[in-house]
Formats: sequence, structure tokens, C-alpha cells
Amino acid sequence: MNDIIRPEMAALDVSRETFERLEAFADLILKWNPRINLISRASIPDLWTRHIKDSIQVYKAGHPAKHWVDLGSGGGFPGVIAAICAAGASIETKFTLIESDQRKSVFLRTAARTCGLDNFTVLSKRIEAVDPQNADVVSARALADLTTLLGYAARHAAPDSRMLFPKGKTWGKELEEARRTWNFEAETITSETEPDAVLLILKGVSRD
Repeated sequence: MNDIIRPEMAALDVSRETFERLEAFADLILKWNPRINLISRASIPDLWTRHIKDSIQVYKAGHPAKHWVDLGSGGGFPGVIAAICAAGASIETKFTLIESDQRKSVFLRTAARTCGLDNFTVLSKRIEAVDPQNADVVSARALADLTTLLGYAARHAAPDSRMLFPKGKTWGKELEEARRTWNFEAETITSETEPDAVLLILKGVSRD
């Protein structure tokens, strides 16, 4: 753990309470990761920048929201981080985290208890098996290509929803391919942690 660089609270622009919850969550990731591989071993030294700060950027683009659905939540990025930020800001958002892997679902529920969160529910099912959620925000990180993601997300999105997808340097190609079968408005925000990456914000998603 000594090689994990923890940024100052001001660098993340969060409250002290939120920062303390983020620290508790980071410690939990490091404790569980050797057993169920929540994040790659190579990215552990960059946990706070590559995973936590990146997820905070997603949260800022998504809030305010009444119901936020995070698909394939895995290690809790961005779902748990967004829930932590909302709780710290006393924003009443309902979060639904969908994760089919039972061990990761147990981890996510443990994270809720460890961080003192009661604003999210974990659904341990495949995305396509979950009843439509009618969410006004749908997010997913490192789950699938954009065309596939839209198939998952459209099932759980309200008509006026926003979809938030962090994407790496191939985002342009993914966007082009997705437009062949989907209609949507797209906004891109440059990633604060990776200069070649972006956060895609999609609205008005419908089948072509």
C-alpha cells in the first residue's frame, strides 16, 4: 500500500466526509483485489487517479439524477464512487448497481456497509435479465464496445436519460460504428486522467 499515492482532498474537490469514505473504499479494494481481481494489478499504483478520480468525473457529469443505473459495476467504478459523492453532498439519488458476478456483488454490498451508504442497491443478475429500470442516468465503465453498451443501456433508460460511458483512445471509431445502428446526440468531455480518453455523454438514444 505504500506505493499508492493518495491525492489531497482539495485536488479531488470533495468534502472531508466524502474523502474519508473514498479512503475507506480504496482500502477495501486493496484488501479484496488479490482474491477477486477488481482492478488490474498494473493499475493499483494509479488507483486514485485512474479509477477514483476518473469515476468522480463521471459523477459530476451525471448529477443531479433521481435514479442512476450502473451496468456491470464490477469493482464499483463508477457506481460506488458516484454513490459516495452523492451521499457526501446530501443529494437524494437512488443508485442501482447491476453485476452478474456473485463475488463482486458481495464486494459491492460490503462496500455499502463499510462506507456507510444506504443509497444503492445491488442486483446480482445479467443486465438483460433485470427488469427495465427507467433510469434518468445510465453509466458503464470498461464493460463493452459502444454498440453493445447501447443495447444494454437502452433497456434501462428513461426516454430523456443521459448515458455516461468513459472510453479510451479508440472512442472515435466506436462512436462511428455505433451510429450505424443507433441514433443519438453525443457530447465528449476530455478525460481528466488520460489525455487520449473521453467521457461520452449520449442523449436521445434510439434504434436506427
